[in-house]
This record gives sequence, structure tokens and C-alpha cells, in this order.
Amino acid sequence: MHKQTRAASRTVALAVAVVLCLPVLVRAQAPSGTATFKATVTDTETAIKEAAEAAKVAAAIASNWTPPRTPWGDPDLQGFYLSLSYTPLERPPELAGKAFYTEAEALRAFRKAVEEDAEVDPRTVHYDWKEYGMDAWQSPVRPNLRTSLVVDPPDGRIPALTPEAQKRRAAARDRNPQVSVQTLDNLYTRCITGNQGPPRLPFNHDSESQILQTPGYVVIILQSNNDVRIIPLDGRPHLPQNVGLWLGDARGHWEGNTTLVVETTNFHHERNWRGSTDGMKLTERFTLVDPKTIRYEFTVDDPATWVRPWSVESVLPRIEPPLYEFACHEQNYGLMNMVKGAQVREAEAAARKK
Repeated sequence: MHKQTRAASRTVALAVAVVLCLPVLVRAQAPSGTATFKATVTDTETAIKEAAEAAKVAAAIASNWTPPRTPWGDPDLQGFYLSLSYTPLERPPELAGKAFYTEAEALRAFRKAVEEDAEVDPRTVHYDWKEYGMDAWQSPVRPNLRTSLVVDPPDGRIPALTPEAQKRRAAARDRNPQVSVQTLDNLYTRCITGNQGPPRLPFNHDSESQILQTPGYVVIILQSNNDVRIIPLDGRPHLPQNVGLWLGDARGHWEGNTTLVVETTNFHHERNWRGSTDGMKLTERFTLVDPKTIRYEFTVDDPATWVRPWSVESVLPRIEPPLYEFACHEQNYGLMNMVKGAQVREAEAAARKK
């Protein structure tokens, strides 16, 4: 598998800063198997330098570049992309009031994240991502001047939950759904659902997708759970309010020469995305900013869950095909270990009460 700002001047400055940075200790990895791996998936230093060079080249092209169009005249976003970042979703408390790093700070944060990712001890988990080239640093993931992916509210934090949402969360904590497979309601752990959308947030794996276009439609295929989003562009109304879909009911339109705007409603009432309800409205923007990068933005509006809407901005670098099969059930140690562990803890608690 593969892994993974607005201002072009910031991108150029950051790329230059990364390229000129002093070298640090190389932490070479030795993936298992007989395949020959590129240096960027075995050597963190090489990966960091390549990410910097990619950002520099992309910025140079963006300054003198004409976005492509499909044979029928729509902006052409087609390709394979990665949704992955080392930038945290929310701004860390110690960076309160600081929306952007300096170039040097961004470099230090990126390098620290890469090296920590590469140092994961495989003895503490049931497998080691980097052995299969799946760690974020082994992908086209790039440094970012932003200190958080959340760009609105300006503090870079997800807004507070409404009283109604707080009650829902408290009720959920009163249950222990992990004790048996029959009642385990973590659908991602059970490989029933994926983790990549919509909306799409960076995750440590299964973050690849493909965009296809035909006249009147855009199709987004997500590697995670093999989910497919079919987005009509003909202006048709949304489905009736009483019809809920797991991925929601999407409607798209083009804005200018580069941006696809997608509005999604009608989420299934059992779908819970960070505590959301079926009344959530999601507005996404996909903007091709250079031949190898889509700027991805989304706004979440769910008055029953958050006290105000909130927005995220990230980038989707282009990657090489193909998308690999989401074969999650095979040897699903996560599910087995979670259930067994919960059963042991429950038995221990019962013994202490005697």
C-alpha cells in the first residue's frame, strides 16, 4: 500500500527550508520479504528530502500551469490520491493562537513526526506498518505550515458539543459493547465500515482513493472498505428526508476551472461520525492546485452535535496506482484481541466484587 497552503508562496518557502535543513541521523529500515524497496520507504532522511523536493517542484509548476480538462469540458481531477498528513486535526494547546509554523518550526515538527512513526516497536503491536511500506513517511506525505487541519474556528479546535450531543456521548459510555462479537458495535474494528469518509481525514493506513469522471458524474472510490461515492452533477434535488444512506446523498457542481463542490446530506441514522447525527450537512471542495495535488476542504454543519459549523483544509497528493483490496477480515487480530481483552477485564471486575 501507499501512504501519505493555500498560499503558493508559503509552499515554496517551506520547500526551500526543508531542502536546506541540516541532516540528522539516518534511521534505515529493512522491510521483510524479497522485494526491492526504494530508499524513500527504507530511509527516513531520504523520504523527508524527497517530500521537500516534491513540494518545491509542485509550487514551481503551479505558478505557470493550465489545469487540464476532460474531453467533454469539465475540470479533470482524475487519478489516484492519498489522504494522509502528519498535521494534527486540532491545534495542540501549546500552540494556541498560532495558526502557522515558521518554516523552521514546520520542518522540526515534520521531522519529529516522521522519526517517531519510524521508531514504532513491532513488539508492542500485532504488526509493524513500515514492514509493508505503509507508514506515512513512506508515502508522498508533505510538510505543512499549518499547526492544525481545522482552519475554522480560528483557534484550530473542533467546537464544543451541544448539550444534546453530550447526553448521547454519556449514554454511549454507559455501555460496554466490546465484551462479545454479537454486541460489539465498533463497525470499523469489525471491518464492516471504512475510515475514509466522507469526510476524509488523515489516517495511518487505507488512505488511498481514486477519482473517476464521466459526463454528468464524478465517482470517488475509497480503498478503505471498498466504498464508492457516485456524485451526480446535473442539479437534481436531494433524496427525500426520510431516506438515509451510509455515505450520504451527494450532489456536486463545478466552481471555476478547478474546483468540484460536493454537498452531502441524508446520512443514515445509525452512522456516527465523531458523534454526528443524520442531520449533518457536509460541504466538500476538491481543487486541483497543480498536476500532483488536490486541495481538499470540508465544512461540517450539524446543529444537533456541535455548537457551530467547523472546517478543515488538507492536501491530497497524487500517488501511483493501483488501489489494493481492502482485505480487513483476514487475520483480524484487532477484533479478536479487543473482545478477549474486554472479556478478561469484565471477569476481573466481577471477581473483585465477590
